[in-house]
Amino acid sequence: MALSLQKDKIRFLLLEGLHDNALKVLKDAGYQNIENISHALDQDELIEKIKDAHFIGIRSRTQLTREVLEHAQKLIGIGCFCIGTNQVDLDAAREFGIPVFNAPFSNTRSVAELVLAEAIMLYRGIPEKNATVHRGGWGKSATNSHEVRGKTIGIVGYGSIGSQLSVLAESFGMKVIYHDVLTKLPLGNAVQVASLEELLSTADIVTLHVPELPSTRYMMKAEQFAHMKEGSYFINAARGTCVEIDDLTAVLESGKILGAAIDVFPKEPKSADEEFESPLRKFDNVILTPHIGGSTQEAQANIGLEVADKFVRYSDQGNTATAVNFPEVSIPFKEGTHRLLHIHKNVPGVLSQINRLFAEANINILAQSLMTEGDVGYLVMDVDYNDSTAALDQLKDVQETIRVRILF
Repeated sequence: MALSLQKDKIRFLLLEGLHDNALKVLKDAGYQNIENISHALDQDELIEKIKDAHFIGIRSRTQLTREVLEHAQKLIGIGCFCIGTNQVDLDAAREFGIPVFNAPFSNTRSVAELVLAEAIMLYRGIPEKNATVHRGGWGKSATNSHEVRGKTIGIVGYGSIGSQLSVLAESFGMKVIYHDVLTKLPLGNAVQVASLEELLSTADIVTLHVPELPSTRYMMKAEQFAHMKEGSYFINAARGTCVEIDDLTAVLESGKILGAAIDVFPKEPKSADEEFESPLRKFDNVILTPHIGGSTQEAQANIGLEVADKFVRYSDQGNTATAVNFPEVSIPFKEGTHRLLHIHKNVPGVLSQINRLFAEANINILAQSLMTEGDVGYLVMDVDYNDSTAALDQLKDVQETIRVRILF
């Protein structure tokens, strides 16, 4: 249970060197109690730091496990300043009444540009030629060196990144085919194919742009690589767990695939001091990058704005629109009201119980919105400012309450 805190009492813990835009958004909104740390913390340090935090902002290295969240008694919001949220135990966060926000679109362009650049470099044999020249050689040859114009790029996953890549690739004269589990309206002259196997057997270069789901886990293994065309190329800038690395290694060794570009891996170093281990390191014709698809200044600036703005909207208004693990509620404020944010167990009868208690206490509800997700319900109510203390007292009697907050 919590009353509304003054903004100078609300503490933000920002890790992993978030862009200055995030700090600017928070400070412009009146939040000054911000601790900004340039790196990820190990579990013991994180547990100690998170104890007094109301909001935490992270990127991909910080692991917010159930054990860590159990120590975060004051935490009310988590921001992943990136696309992925698999570094957070989303179910545990929801169970504890903590919405998780991310930036699903802010680095779209950066990833799409990297993939297109890698496609061009692979087709020109640049990785291998670059390695040869660095070793003092001079492999000047047009063998296996081609323009991308006229080649067919197969995009697996036609979401925000896949569709933008589609437009960029077509502008280079490439033919675009794509496969998605949903029927998606194509952009430009792209064509959706019926199956992954059809895409793999047709495309000259295959690129993955899918989320991390049970259905995408190791979706590319020996069976799928066997469907790919002789002399084709492979790119993964999606999720490391989508590809069986040993099977990719084998197909590269066989020469069936002429090259690859991999930005994400099943196991990645937790810091720059830890050595990266992978059987792919031995190939000169493979581009390996350290999970930097969205690591441009432009993307990080946009991400800083997007996620910090979601923090402000939730802290100021209780707005959970676009939360990845939480019921989405967004209603406008009414003048002369105080807002109650009630997070509760999703069982039948909670709303009718609250309305009955308020009616018995002669508390008039001026606005109300309830949404549920999984085992949690989120109720936002506006009441007359004279009634907010009484309303809080009534909510304390609701056994299913996880947490409640009042916004003044």
